Amino acid sequence: MELDFSQRMGLRPISFEIQLEDISDDLRTAIWNVLHRNYLVGYIPKSGSRFRRVAGSNRHKFALNYYCNFKRVAVDTLPTEWKDFLSIFRTAYFRMPWHRVYSLLEFVVANVGAAYREILIDNLNRVLEGEGSGYRLVSGRILAITSSHEIEAVEAAIAGGASFPGIREHLTAAVRLLSDMDNPDYRNSIKESISAVESLAKHITGNQGASLGAALSELEKMHGLHPALKGAFSSLYGWTSNAEGIRHALMDVSNLSQSDARFMLICCSAFINFAIDSARDKR
Repeated sequence: MELDFSQRMGLRPISFEIQLEDISDDLRTAIWNVLHRNYLVGYIPKSGSRFRRVAGSNRHKFALNYYCNFKRVAVDTLPTEWKDFLSIFRTAYFRMPWHRVYSLLEFVVANVGAAYREILIDNLNRVLEGEGSGYRLVSGRILAITSSHEIEAVEAAIAGGASFPGIREHLTAAVRLLSDMDNPDYRNSIKESISAVESLAKHITGNQGASLGAALSELEKMHGLHPALKGAFSSLYGWTSNAEGIRHALMDVSNLSQSDARFMLICCSAFINFAIDSARDKR
């Protein structure tokens, strides 16, 4: 968080705590300013029209989806004029509970189109970090990840895994299951993260039946994987595969936490990036 002059001089109190179950007024306003400046002000009416109507404009589809899929209200209540829609949208935003703000961010990122998505995510993550939010946008989902390096590792693994069937799908599923604020599924998020690594193992070894252990041996032999790193990943994989682990749990109820699932997602993403880069460097 940038400190202004009065804070640096000790004349105004500094209050900075990671926000996990709340959104401060400053954070809410900062998020709104990004949405407004990077998307909402880009409204263009229907070609040739002198009226600023919602219908036919470049924001018509967004407004329809907001009413139908986010607000879940009758679509025939959608305002005719853009200024009326924007007023309703703004009022609802500043009144919604903190968790709905994050749900809205996911909705907006999914519905703005590719031309706006990257800059929106970048600027939203910047204000989330700057105002002390404990959440970031990762692959279009809100996650409780506070380090930019962690975000980069997951995003890079999803992007790099596009060339390897299964990796992107498993990692995207892991993010989705972890980021569901209403019903997070930490167990299956961990399973998807480790399944992404197993998918990579099949590609590295050329054997569809290969386990992570076989892939680690291949990386050690052909690509110089350090024995200590091999041992660390072998132990981690063993935790998810033993009789009382994630794969073969004896009880339906689990004490797995968000931290467990987040750690596995980040760790597996980092390994996937390492393995892909190592295999590429040795070609």
